[in-house]
Amino acid sequence: MYPTVAISLRTLAAYRQIHQMCPPLCFLHDIPYWPYLCMQFLAAYDIYLEIAHIVNKCLQAALNHDMPNWRLLNSCPACFYKLQDEPTLEFDWLVSIDGNNSLKHWDSAIYGTTACMDSRKAHSDYWIGPTAVDQFKGEVKAQGDSSLDDWGDEPIKTDPGSLTCISRWQNAGPETRKKMFSVFHESGIFIAACRHRFVLLACDMIQSGELAKYPLALIDKLLTVYGKNGACAYDIGCAFSKTLTNSSLGPHAHNRKCQLVWHPTYILGTGHSEGEGCEHIFSASNELARSTRHVSPFHRHQTIEEHFAFWDADKYAVLSNFLSNHYREATKQISVLMAELAIIQSELGLTDADFPCFLKEEHDYLDGLKQPPEKDRLSVWYVEINNTLSQARIWVDSSYTKLQHAEALVVHVEALLAVDAQWEIGDQEYNHFKEEVSLSKYRSALDDLECLVVMRLFELSKLSLSGTGYKLCQQLGKALQWRSEAIRNAINRYNVQAVALNPPRQKVSWKDIAGYSFLGKFDLLRHSRTDIRNSDWATPAHREATTKYFKLCRACKEITRLNVEVRCLRTAIHNEELHTSTVIQDLHVSNPQLGNELRCQWCSCMAINAIHSFRLDRIPGFSGTRGVGVRLNQFTSSSNDNADSARPTCPGTFCASVRYLMF
Repeated sequence: MYPTVAISLRTLAAYRQIHQMCPPLCFLHDIPYWPYLCMQFLAAYDIYLEIAHIVNKCLQAALNHDMPNWRLLNSCPACFYKLQDEPTLEFDWLVSIDGNNSLKHWDSAIYGTTACMDSRKAHSDYWIGPTAVDQFKGEVKAQGDSSLDDWGDEPIKTDPGSLTCISRWQNAGPETRKKMFSVFHESGIFIAACRHRFVLLACDMIQSGELAKYPLALIDKLLTVYGKNGACAYDIGCAFSKTLTNSSLGPHAHNRKCQLVWHPTYILGTGHSEGEGCEHIFSASNELARSTRHVSPFHRHQTIEEHFAFWDADKYAVLSNFLSNHYREATKQISVLMAELAIIQSELGLTDADFPCFLKEEHDYLDGLKQPPEKDRLSVWYVEINNTLSQARIWVDSSYTKLQHAEALVVHVEALLAVDAQWEIGDQEYNHFKEEVSLSKYRSALDDLECLVVMRLFELSKLSLSGTGYKLCQQLGKALQWRSEAIRNAINRYNVQAVALNPPRQKVSWKDIAGYSFLGKFDLLRHSRTDIRNSDWATPAHREATTKYFKLCRACKEITRLNVEVRCLRTAIHNEELHTSTVIQDLHVSNPQLGNELRCQWCSCMAINAIHSFRLDRIPGFSGTRGVGVRLNQFTSSSNDNADSARPTCPGTFCASVRYLMF
């Protein structure tokens, strides 16, 4: 045997003791545990981190890395390292934002004691402070629409004809109800991450849920640092776009149809960006909850900062692997989809130009499912209360009060409709709007079914997340078990209303509903006055072909973006090596101790960069430009305005646009 790696017994013993319930350091040094040792260790650890921070500040100054927003502009070289001759992309940057309530912090007031004053502040620039966040407090309501921030967990009752998901779905409750338990001062964190999952920004959610001010504050900072031509993925992007439009950042958002506009499959330039980078970060940061729940605000921020710093270092170490895997996946998908589309196009007689037309026809159809005219709505109501009047007359002896109320309602609506003579049952107008009543009940039953199924999909996705706790999994499992029965009952109610229509609508089964993977499939069941059953875009074969076509387009865009990112990373490695080597040589003369520290830190970076270069050279089927490029100089200025204005606006995209994708 010729071993190449040796692991000492002391290392293995230390690893074993780490998993002890009691503090492992005492076991390693063969001394009993005393509580005061923990306090002394924490104090020493604070001093150590302070020393490390001071050393890093000196290194940053020597490397010219102490400019404003330097970390944001250089945290991910694949995203933000721009070259002079790189191809123009639809979006200069892609990020995702989301909130998480695992990292709550107890309010010391609940213990009946005075909080220990700690004036120390967080060192890193991850955080956006409460003052900057509160600049957007109440801003949406100030625009005159108090419902714009009304994100709730339940579907709200709207007109059956409404097809806008903002009006049908809410995400976290109205502002007045987004109150966290009083025992918590910080109820969680809200973060932004790039598409390679580097943490960019974070802010505390203070005694509330996901208020609109948190994403608005992060978006404001991102726009200031990176420029206006970017894309931001948010799981309620359709609702947030409306909120953003009515805020001071409004010109950067664009209100459009949710289902066919906000899904990344149909947005040019998103590639294979999953938009779930924040969820990956939260799955790891959830482990910090136990150690940050009761500590001081400073130590809570300190722990989270250290975790984010280690997380970003880990993401940089596997960045080339991320690019290589995504390149391999996109190349394979292009090959498979091109072959499948060729067969489908041959069988159905389709061309590439047909698929965008199908998408437009579907969008036009959904756009046509609007609320009926006011007179038609009154007519539907008139038919309903007429039915109530007829039933009340039958039971006049026992329902005289109901009869009087129904007669008053009929007279009132007749006055609104300017009806000369009361409609009789069986008249043409009566029968017409009677069908509208049936259609209204049908859509109401469909809304209830949609609500239950979508909540089921969300919970199933939660169950598959790594890091989800055991208790949460048990609660979700019980909720799914109950909801499955509720879904079956909703299916039965839906089928009753579907059969009652003229002509009858298609019934659905549990098997059909279980296969629904996205919200938009329900909208096809709603049916307007236009019969779509013979439309090409509505047939399963054409819809499947359209989906494959747009997936192929996204895979091609992913290759284009990866070609840019690979060269950016290679150039960043090259430039960093030249710059750091020069600084180390200068420091050995002016400050040898600081030079030795930089050299030690640079050794680990060199090892990681060597792996990056190795992987980048072996990406299969690479179609981009190899070699090293020349970096743009738009970020050399310390002025945020210069960094904002130097970034060009890509032709073919909205001017000054930040697009919000719904994942």
